[in-house]
Amino acid sequence: MYLEIPGKFKGLVGQAHQVARQVFRPISRKYDRAEHDYPVELDMLAALLDAMNDATGGIAGSGKLSQQKHSEGVRNGTNMSTVLGLIELCWGDTGLALSLPRQGLGNSAIAAVANDEQLQRFGHKWAAMAITEPEAGSDSAAIRTTAIADGDDYIINGEKIYVTSGERAEAVVVWASLNPNIGRAAIKSFVVEKGTPGMEVVRLEKKLGIKASDTAAITFTNCRVPKANLLGNPEVDTKKGFGGVMQTFDNTRPVVAAMAIGVARASLERTQELLLNKGLNYTKSDQDLTALEASLLEMEADLEAARLLTLKAAWMADNGQPNSKEASMAKAKAGRVANHITLECTRLCGPAGYLEDELLEKWARDSKILDIFEGTQQIQKLIIARRILGKSSSELK
Repeated sequence: MYLEIPGKFKGLVGQAHQVARQVFRPISRKYDRAEHDYPVELDMLAALLDAMNDATGGIAGSGKLSQQKHSEGVRNGTNMSTVLGLIELCWGDTGLALSLPRQGLGNSAIAAVANDEQLQRFGHKWAAMAITEPEAGSDSAAIRTTAIADGDDYIINGEKIYVTSGERAEAVVVWASLNPNIGRAAIKSFVVEKGTPGMEVVRLEKKLGIKASDTAAITFTNCRVPKANLLGNPEVDTKKGFGGVMQTFDNTRPVVAAMAIGVARASLERTQELLLNKGLNYTKSDQDLTALEASLLEMEADLEAARLLTLKAAWMADNGQPNSKEASMAKAKAGRVANHITLECTRLCGPAGYLEDELLEKWARDSKILDIFEGTQQIQKLIIARRILGKSSSELK
């Protein structure tokens, strides 16, 4: 594994950084104050992003995790381009990055497990992802939404909350159980297109951060969906559990980690600009460092560790290597580091960090969600422990 940015992605990284600087940053505060207003400025990016996705594999979608290792050398593909692009975009604004048309977390789910026919139908739709329920948060196996077979369709009933882009997206990837009596093995994911009878957005949530992104509660009442919209294998395998559905997280957790790295880097860079005239002096010995310099260096080291973990998880996915442990390691490290860095930078900058004259206080608020969604810190540690110890979810709870 090379630690440098792959040459073929340098153009994508540069373009994403330009979008962050020239589009996201100037309107960041506007849509932080105008929660639930759609950022119309993003529409002009849709064509550019589609072109970038076609050329590089995607900025905020993710590629399928191959079950076979590549025989010739190493491969840097969609997963790597995704995290590299999102680091730059979230350096600009995390909420706006989550609001980009056709770049939702549901797109990652589709790319992870859809067959070729489904990729053709849904690959260019803006897809949200609906997992969390009022009684099922971090424990995805506790999902109570059902999908009961009826002829050529499934009938979905249930409620989903905290659906990112749930109102704006063209489709929602819904996790539901084919048979609640069987348990987690019966949980599958379904693409439900906007406007399907029985699907209703019942409210939009008010949030601490990422206010540019809409977060919806959606109900499904006798919502009829074609069987062809089930992603992955429709067979229920009680021995395998719901590994096929959970593979989605192996793709999306590095994506969220990349978001965390972007906002943390923004905070750290801005703090150095405000507090250090000439930047950090890396030639100083430890005993000559000021308390401020020591703190900034420690945060830089933590951020670099999170970045490398994230790149490794993405690289493994691109090269057909199971990455569940590494994806959770990246998410756990990056989420915690982003929370710490953004809050510490706010503190170090005093009034400049706390007032709306700077974006530092906004970045601190935005970063909190990145340690929560796609699995909390505690859930990530549990998954890592299971992988290291070789324990199943029933053996280690």
